[in-house]
This record gives sequence, structure tokens and C-alpha cells, in this order.
Amino acid sequence: MTKKVSYVRTEMLPEQTPPLTAAGPIAWMKTNLFSSISNSILTVAAIIALYFILSGLLPWIFHSSWAAGSLNECRDVIKEAYGPDASGACWAVIRERYLQLAYGFYPPFPGGEMNGFAPMEGASLPGYFRPNLTFILMLVALSPILFSALPRKMLWFSAIYPFLGFWLLWGGSVWVPVMAFMGFVLAGLAFQIIGKMFGSLFGVIAAFVVPVLWWIALSGYAADMMQSIVPVGLLPIESSQFGGFMLSIIIGITGIVVSLPIGVVLALGRQSDMVIVKALCVGFIEFIRGVPLITLLFVASVLLQYFLPADVTFDKILRVVIMVTIFAAAYMAEVIRGGLAALPIGQYEAADSLGLDYWKATRLITMPQALKISIPGIVSTFIGLFKDTTLVSVIALMDPIGLTNNIRGDANWNGIVWELFGFVGFVFFVFCFSMSRYSMYLERKLKTGH
Repeated sequence: MTKKVSYVRTEMLPEQTPPLTAAGPIAWMKTNLFSSISNSILTVAAIIALYFILSGLLPWIFHSSWAAGSLNECRDVIKEAYGPDASGACWAVIRERYLQLAYGFYPPFPGGEMNGFAPMEGASLPGYFRPNLTFILMLVALSPILFSALPRKMLWFSAIYPFLGFWLLWGGSVWVPVMAFMGFVLAGLAFQIIGKMFGSLFGVIAAFVVPVLWWIALSGYAADMMQSIVPVGLLPIESSQFGGFMLSIIIGITGIVVSLPIGVVLALGRQSDMVIVKALCVGFIEFIRGVPLITLLFVASVLLQYFLPADVTFDKILRVVIMVTIFAAAYMAEVIRGGLAALPIGQYEAADSLGLDYWKATRLITMPQALKISIPGIVSTFIGLFKDTTLVSVIALMDPIGLTNNIRGDANWNGIVWELFGFVGFVFFVFCFSMSRYSMYLERKLKTGH
């Protein structure tokens, strides 16, 4: 019987894993770390440098003490635990002063609220209830702005939150922020009514003039009248008691949120064909960009009071927030103007061919694309602004950097440096890294072209 030999495969061979040199960690190292002689030398040098850095840093971080009442006691605990020659971080200062670094000298509110929200006899609010509630509500207010999947109806709370947050932190009569909010309501009504009667330009002017007149002339009297009729309020807190990361978040988040729309307006004004509007925007932007932020902060904290009447007081934190906001808005305007300049001329021509007026074309076509292009620059400006909040320590506001000086002035912690600045730097890194990651998420989400 003859044996049949087939020269065509009748069944597939089972799959096999690729060799280690073609895929996996070895292949990645060969491609990225040891692809050439020069890369191999740099890789080995980097590993050696990293070893020496970590061999000195990691023992200092982990051979540490979390339970001590002073720097000397902390060092004794470390030597007792790890040997007479051991040295490590004294994290006990963070454990003892973390509330001060977080809230400054803000009182923890065991009770004693004003009429309208007075607790029952013997009742008390949890420690730092008001700032904690303000921070939680801030996350709720920002969530529909940052994530479009959430219901758009939440934007109403986002619009109300700045006034609610101000009232929770500073306290006082509830009618003060209510009347401040009424100014924006009047601005919207003035824009609609005057705009329909005399045109959009006059509507914009009225939307600016009407609320300013309301805030200067009438809002204070209206708030006092409503407080006398319906007394509702919280125990007022002075700005001198604000501090720590709470102060940095207040200045940073307020500056970030407010500087973006102002920057958009300034960028559009700089590209306007109206000579006066363009000159004002260009002058404002170039002046602010040509002056250091620390100079503006000194003007806000020291010089501004000389130009005000003797009986007029202007909250110091509010002055700093205004200066930081206009400083960031000037840089934001240039970032957005770069995005507008990067748009092809065909986008403007397409808007004209559809018969859209200037405002509709800007809102629906040009500005969304310009903001998308400008995302990296916008987020970089935001990160720089948040880090610049540490400059307020120069004008005697107790931000985290300023509080480290107070802590080191204590005899128990005199001489401690790296632990405090390392902790402050780590917290700032968390905030800034989160903003960077969100910008990358936003870029991936809005990526429409390939």
C-alpha cells in the first residue's frame, strides 16, 4: 500500500509567543534605552545618578517621625529608632500644624451664629464646617463646567455658587451677596431690553453701566433694608483670619474662573475694527503684561488705600483677587488671540457666507475653535496663576508659604525647613498636575481632526 505525501498544509499550527527580543520589556529596553552606544551610556549614567539620589532621599523620607512635640524630640526619636547616625524627616510638624496650613487662623466655629441661622441651645457646628462645605460645593459647581456629560441644569448652581461661597466664608448678612447677584440680573435685563431697542452695541454698554451703578449707589441700601426686614446671616469673619491653602484656593480659583471670560473679551477687543475699543484693550493688555505681579499686589495692598476716602475700607483679599484676575486676564487675552489668529481665513468667510452676524459667528464658529486650539496655553496660564498665589506672602497675607515662616518662628520648630516646603510643594503639585491631566483629557475629547 503506497503512502500518500501531502505538500500542502491541511491544518494550522498553534500560535506561539514572540521571542523576548521582539516584544515585551526586553524589546522595549532595547528600543528605548539601549538602541545605540550613546543611548546606552546615557542610560547607565542616569541609573547611577538616580540610585545616588534615591539612596539618600528615600531613607530621609521613610526614616522619619510622625509623633513628636518639637524638632529636638523628633531627632531623638529618629536616632532611637534607626541608629545614632540616622537622620530623617520630621513629619510631626505636619501632623501638628496641618490644620493651620489648611485654614490659616480661620476659626473652627463651635457655634455662636448670627440670627437667622442660630443653633439650638448647646448645639454646635462641626469643626471648619463652613470652609469644608464651601470646598465641597465648589467641586459641585465646577463639575458641570468641566464635564459635559452632567446635566446642564446644574449650571444654574454654578452661576449662584460664587455668591453663596462668599457668604459662607466671610459670613455677615445674606442679603449682601444676594444684592450683588441682582447686579448681574440687571445686566442681563439691560442687555436684552436696550439691545432690542437700540442695537447690540448699546446693549453691551448698558449691561456694563447698569450693574456698576447698582453696586455703587443702591445695593448697599437695599441689603440693609432687607436685613432689617428679614434678618438672616452668619457670624462675620475678618479677612485677616484667612490663610493657608484655603486662601490660595480662593485667590487661584477665583482668578482662573473670572480671568477667562475677561481674556476672551480683551482678545476680541484687540482684534476689533473700532479704534477706541482696540486702543483701550491694547493699552490695558500691554500695561498689565509690562508690570510685575508683585508690583500690582503692592499697589492693591498699600497704595490703593491712599486714594480712597478715610472712612472707606476695601477688603484686602478682594483687592488681591482683583489684581491677580486682571493680571491673568491680560495673559489670557494674548493666548486666546493666538488661537484666533491660528484659524484659517476660510472659517471667517464661511461664517459670513451663512449670513451670521459678528456675535453669532464668534459664539458658534470662531471662538469654539480658537479655545480648542488654545487649550495648552490656557491651562499653562491657569497653572502659573495658581502657583503665583504664593506671592501674597510678600504683602503679609498668610498663604502656606507665609505660614511656614510663622511655624518656623516657634521655638519648638525653629530650624525645620525641608519638611514644610516639601509638603507645600507636594500639595501644589497635586493641584497643578490635576489641571494638566484634565487639559490632556479635554484635548483628546475635542480632537476631531487626524
